[in-house]
Amino acid sequence: MKNLEVSLPCPQGEVLVPPSKSISHRAVICASLAQGNSVLQNVAFSDDISATILGMRAFGANIRYLGNYMDDKANDISVEGIKPENIPENLVIDCKESGSTLRFLIPVALLFGSHVTFTGSGRLFSRPLDVYYDIFEKQGIHYQLGEDGLSLTVLGKLKADIFEIPGNVSSQFISGLLFALPCLEGDSEIIIKSPLESRSYIDLTLEVLSKFGIKIKNQNYERFLISGSQSYKPADYIVEGDFSQAAFWLAAGVLGGDVTCLNLNINSKQPDKYIIDIIKKMGAKPIIGSSFIRAKACRTVGSVIDASQCPDLVPIVAVLGALSSGTTQITNAERLRLKESDRLKAMSSELGQLGAKIRELPDGLIIEGRDMLEGGVVYSWNDHRIAMALAISSVRCKMPVIIKGSDAVNKSYPGFWKDFVKLGGQIDEFFFRS
Repeated sequence: MKNLEVSLPCPQGEVLVPPSKSISHRAVICASLAQGNSVLQNVAFSDDISATILGMRAFGANIRYLGNYMDDKANDISVEGIKPENIPENLVIDCKESGSTLRFLIPVALLFGSHVTFTGSGRLFSRPLDVYYDIFEKQGIHYQLGEDGLSLTVLGKLKADIFEIPGNVSSQFISGLLFALPCLEGDSEIIIKSPLESRSYIDLTLEVLSKFGIKIKNQNYERFLISGSQSYKPADYIVEGDFSQAAFWLAAGVLGGDVTCLNLNINSKQPDKYIIDIIKKMGAKPIIGSSFIRAKACRTVGSVIDASQCPDLVPIVAVLGALSSGTTQITNAERLRLKESDRLKAMSSELGQLGAKIRELPDGLIIEGRDMLEGGVVYSWNDHRIAMALAISSVRCKMPVIIKGSDAVNKSYPGFWKDFVKLGGQIDEFFFRS
C-alpha cells in the first residue's frame, strides 16, 4: 500500500481523459461473444478492465494487445470471439474487485453450461447478488458460495424467461442479462418492478450491443423485450473518454485553476456527463467544445444534488460541496454504501479529517461549505474514487494531504498521479511508522 503526500494548489493545463471504463467492459464482452475478429481502440487498461479481459480469455476469446506503451496503438486490442465448442468444462475467473466483471460475466457463464468459479478480493462478494440468486433458484441453476466468502461457483444453463428485476438495485444485473439473453433460443423479457436508477448505464449497454448487431426493445425503461437466437457481429469500435474520470479534473479547475479535459464526446450517453450540469448548478461556467471541456476557477455555491442517476460522482461532488459557500445536500445515494467502500461513510470521515463540516445521512450527505480545508492525513478506504477525490481536495487545503493507500487509483485510472503532476501537482512518497 502506497502513501503519498500530495498538493495541487493551482492546477493548470490539459488532460487527455482516459478511455471510459464502463464502455470498455461492454465492448470487450460484446466483441468476445461475436463470431469473428473485432478491433477495439482506446480501451481502458485498468485493474477492472484487465479482470474482464482475463475473464473473456478464460471462456476462449483470443484477445491480443496491438501495441506497446510507446506507440499510438497502446490502448488497442484485437478480439477473436469465443468458439462455444472450445470452452473448457471447468473455469476459474478472478474478478479482482470489479463488480462489473462479476455481475456481467455470471449470465455469460450460464450460456455455456460450464462449471465456473468466480473469485475476487476486497468487498467484492459483500456486494449484493440476490437478483441472480433468485433467478438461479427459479431456473434450477446450481450455485454455491465459497466458505471463505470470496468465491461463487455456478453450474447450469440460463433459459429464456420473464425476469422481474427491482429498479433500485445495481443496473449491472440488468446489463448482465442483456448480454446473455439475446443468445438464448427463446424470447425473453425484463420487467423493471420499481423506478430504474442509473438508467444511463443501461443506455450505454444498449448502445454498445447495437454496435455489435444485437437489438433490444426498450419500453420506457419499464420493460425490455429481447428476441432470442440473435448473433453478435464483429465490429471495429472506438471507446470514448471517461466522464467519471474527467469529473475530478473539472472539479480541480473549478476549485482553483484552469483545466481542459480532452477526448470527451459531448453527446455521450455516459451518466457521469451530469458533472457538467452539477458544476453549472454550483456556479461554474465551463467552456464546452465537441471534444473538450474547460473549467476555470470560480466561486461556487452549495446545492441539492440527486445522486440516483450518477452515484459515482458523489465523492468528488462532496469535495465541491465542502469548498462552496452555503449548504450542499447529496440525496438518493444509499447504494454507495455497497461500493468498493461505504462511500458515504468514507467521504464523511475523511473530509472531516481535513476540516470539512460534513454530516452523514442514511442516504446522503449534508455539507456546510468552507473557503479552505486544513489538510492532513486521510485513508483511501482502498477505493479509487475516494483516493482521487481526496487528492483533488488539496487544491484548497492549507497544508498537504497525505493519502494512505493512494495506489487504489489503479482500479480505474492507473495514470491518475501522472496527470496530477502534469497539472502542477506535487507528490512525495510518505512512509508511516507502525
